[in-house]
Amino acid sequence: MSDALALLALPFAASAVFVLMHAYLGVHVLRRRIVFADLALAQLSALGATVAFANGYAATSAAGFGYALLFTALAGMLLATHAAVPWRVLVFGLVGIGLMAGAAAAVNHLVDARADALMARTRARPLPRGVLRRAEVAGFAALTGAAGLALLLAFTNPLCAALTLASLVGYAFVYSVVLKPRTPQNIVIGGAAGATPPLLGWVAVSGQLDANALALFLIILTWTPPHFWALAIHRRADYARAGVPMLPVTHGVAFTARRIAAYTALLGGVSVLPVATGLAGPLYLASAAVLDARFAWLAWRLCGDERWAMPTFRYSIVYLAALFAALLVDHWWRV
Repeated sequence: MSDALALLALPFAASAVFVLMHAYLGVHVLRRRIVFADLALAQLSALGATVAFANGYAATSAAGFGYALLFTALAGMLLATHAAVPWRVLVFGLVGIGLMAGAAAAVNHLVDARADALMARTRARPLPRGVLRRAEVAGFAALTGAAGLALLLAFTNPLCAALTLASLVGYAFVYSVVLKPRTPQNIVIGGAAGATPPLLGWVAVSGQLDANALALFLIILTWTPPHFWALAIHRRADYARAGVPMLPVTHGVAFTARRIAAYTALLGGVSVLPVATGLAGPLYLASAAVLDARFAWLAWRLCGDERWAMPTFRYSIVYLAALFAALLVDHWWRV
């Protein structure tokens, strides 16, 4: 099967896995609720409750942000070879990485439930709203994590499975439990766990770590602080209310804006590492220069006016997607 056919199959495979798990778990919870509910009311609300619970489990897996990470994992896979990626590795590798990322996000929801209830941005999550109980979210995390690990062991290689498991532990426990509530450097240190998807995609295909994989990892590692700090400036009152020591809360907006500018400047250098390692060529280099210039300009404007925080945050998402898309175009152009 060609890469194109595998790419067409991927959304259906991933959706099938999530829908089956969400439906099973949703029906399980629904049955428990019916025991204590009025039968007529339960009959009228059954369909809506099943959909609500399924959506609740999807929300705990941070599906939207997970899709962005899966794109970088996909890019890592495609960049790792000039040949066609075996379709089983492509499909089941991405589903496995996605399931384990969802498990990590679910654990994060468990850890942050109290803080989430105090923040406008997160109070609508399933746990603060009471849509799901802690035991249900814990079960969902265990199920998705185990399923993801099994898929990676079966269809990729032990190194990919081990690194993905390490990323899950790093994000769900080292970042969420240890770093986030204790230090304003939480994003800088904990960002390593969230920077692994393209590296994991690369290792899933190649079976080894090398300079190209590390270059992709370092791009997201350097991108993470300005991305999250820009949002934290906009939401600093929320973080302060919840007692989360994000940098704008502990050191102020002006200091944080200068740090964002410094990291975007550093990112301008890190983003050319794929050229230095031979992974990318002139087409990517030109694209990265344009994208980096725009990011640096927004960071400079943010240093003078905090109203540029959300434009900077939104652009950071566009930046990452466009940068990895440029890597892929350059890769295929030079084949």
